[in-house]
Amino acid sequence: MASFVTEVLASSGKLEKEALARKISKLSHKVRDTKEEVCCVMNSRYNDFLPSLQSSEELMKQVQEVSREMHALNNCIDTEVQQNIHASVTEYGELKQQLEKNTVIITMLGHLIQFHNSMEESNKALMEEKYVEAAQQLKKAKDSVALLKQWKSSQLPLLTSLSSELSIQRENLLYHLGDQWKRLVVWTLPSSKDGAGMKSFLKVSLNLRMGCDEEDSKALDKAVLCSVLQALALQGELQHRLKLFSKALLQYMLRPLVLYPSLHVCVTQKQGEGLLLALQCLDPESQGPSSPTQAYDKLLLVLRTLHSHLLDVSIGDQKLSSILGDLIWEEFSHCIIHECLQYSIPMDSSQLEQYSTVIKETEEFEKNLKEMEFLHGDCTELLKYARKINCHFASKKCRDVIVTARKLMTSKMHDTVKISPESRLPLPKLPSPGGELKKQDSSAPEPGMTNQNQLSSWSMCLPPCRISKSVQQLMELALHTLSEAVGSSTQCALQLFFTVRNIFQLFYDVVPTYHKENLLKFPHLAAIQYNNCMYLAHHLLTLGHHFRAHLPQPLSEGVGTFVDMVSSLRKLGARCFLTQLNMQRTELLDRLSTAHNLCNLDDEDNYIAASKAVRQVIHQLKQLGTVWQDVLPVSNYCQAMGNLLSTAITEITAKVMALEDISSEEGEHLHTLCQTLIEEGPLVFTPLTEEKKNRKYQEEVALYVKKWSMFKELAIVLKANLQEIVDRWADGKGPLAVEFSSFEVKSLIRALFQNTERRAIALTKIK
Repeated sequence: MASFVTEVLASSGKLEKEALARKISKLSHKVRDTKEEVCCVMNSRYNDFLPSLQSSEELMKQVQEVSREMHALNNCIDTEVQQNIHASVTEYGELKQQLEKNTVIITMLGHLIQFHNSMEESNKALMEEKYVEAAQQLKKAKDSVALLKQWKSSQLPLLTSLSSELSIQRENLLYHLGDQWKRLVVWTLPSSKDGAGMKSFLKVSLNLRMGCDEEDSKALDKAVLCSVLQALALQGELQHRLKLFSKALLQYMLRPLVLYPSLHVCVTQKQGEGLLLALQCLDPESQGPSSPTQAYDKLLLVLRTLHSHLLDVSIGDQKLSSILGDLIWEEFSHCIIHECLQYSIPMDSSQLEQYSTVIKETEEFEKNLKEMEFLHGDCTELLKYARKINCHFASKKCRDVIVTARKLMTSKMHDTVKISPESRLPLPKLPSPGGELKKQDSSAPEPGMTNQNQLSSWSMCLPPCRISKSVQQLMELALHTLSEAVGSSTQCALQLFFTVRNIFQLFYDVVPTYHKENLLKFPHLAAIQYNNCMYLAHHLLTLGHHFRAHLPQPLSEGVGTFVDMVSSLRKLGARCFLTQLNMQRTELLDRLSTAHNLCNLDDEDNYIAASKAVRQVIHQLKQLGTVWQDVLPVSNYCQAMGNLLSTAITEITAKVMALEDISSEEGEHLHTLCQTLIEEGPLVFTPLTEEKKNRKYQEEVALYVKKWSMFKELAIVLKANLQEIVDRWADGKGPLAVEFSSFEVKSLIRALFQNTERRAIALTKIK
């Protein structure tokens, strides 16, 4: 072979084309033979697993020697082609193409050799626990396989075996790396049977086994840790490994320390066991969320310990603590905000100045994290949240106000309180435009007293009635919230003001829906709801005026009002009570429908049924009077009862007027029924002791029962003789003529009296 190369290199004249082709053909055969032998060896090593180290080394020398010969021949051909380029371009081009194919094959064989050497070196380094070198060699082997796969002409079946061997070796390396990590970092976590409460976290511990046995073992373990982490980074597994660690750290240690103020971390170091971080409960009776100070102290203790014993390692140009911080910071800061800082927001605006302490503590907390490289950047969401205290205070206040308001609206309505004209809302004292507090005028007249140019102090007062205690508390809540808006920032004041508006809108939407069945079922609650709505509407007339001058623009320019809600609240209350009235009216008519239209009352059964119906009507009115009289204002009570009583007597009057023949016995029975209603009906208007001043209005039943006089006249006619009827008619000027028309009176006479000459004379007098 050496003489062949010498012969080619020694050629100084023009080479014969036939001789050159012959020599290239010989070289191609040698390349082919070498390729087959290399593939056979590689198959034996990585596919058939046959020991062939010695033959591999000889083949490697053979490949290198053939490569040198090809290089020399290539240079010679290039020189010859340049000298004879015009004479034999085609012939020499084909020869060069054949040589290039051989070069490709030699290159592929070089990659195979590189793969083999890298795999051997990697395995050797792994056995010696040189993890970084093992990972680097594996990376070179992976690159060799990738280069082999790039050649389109490559049809080596060996590639599958090489890839498989590479995967096995990589998994072996990762197993050893993981085993070393688990030896150095040991978690003790609760099982699923322990539940999810605070007690389950008492079993959580993190053991950092560094420097357990000898004095220099700590430095040794630190070097092993650094080697393991760098090897994981080279293999692209460091991010995944740290994700698992950060998830456990956040879920089982950092988050519980924020959630439970009684949980604390205990750091101990024992010979042979390393450093132990364990959670323990120091104050079992501690309830509620942790304060920012408590949370920050506990979290810094954990993070400082981890930084000094585990995370103070550089991976490339980045610290391990920085990588871990990037993984956990978003969820970690979210936990601190929503489980700690959110609950530290003051409930009252007077406490806002004290919150500056929390802002300083948050700044110091972030400063410590930046020093340990857990955190980078100028300002994070955690500090931004703490600094936006005014916005968060307003949002929290509004949320709490709405929640409190809804609880009041869904509480029991029947727990009531008496409202009198002397009742006043506890309006806060607000600073006057000059800066002084407004004071009530001590020279204001006593209730009922008036000056010449003043209205009575009762002019804008609510009449005595009962409202739900929850509604009174709702109004006080609105006043307190508006007081918080005074002196607050513009954004805060706007949020609080419109929250108060939302309270009353919520009342309009929630109460009729939540209490719907009870409002229909219980007349007592319907009356209370009517009073509640009128009470709120009454105060909304002037509520905005009281605060408007002390609120920022545009509220102070006329927007800060509640007058637009007055009409809808009044309609809501009226609609609720009218629905109840209609139900009571329908029930009265149903009771009277059992009286058989007051026909044939000379029959005992019919009379008993009619009498029972009238008694039921009176009983229903008395029951309503019992539940309504102390609740509704006097005028509303009288109007409601008058409306129902009017419904009853109108129905009875219509039934009597429809009768065409009334015997004397029937007439007496009808008179008795009417008289019963006349005597007992007005009793429902009897005033309570504290309502004596309204006695004159309540005793005049005719003011509230429109057909009361007609009904009384009907009762008289049912028992009167012809002459008495004619006398009460009095030529169309008597009391009978005021209530009935001549046609109606004639119909009554014809029904009550037989057709006689006296009746005919009486009928002629009814004109």
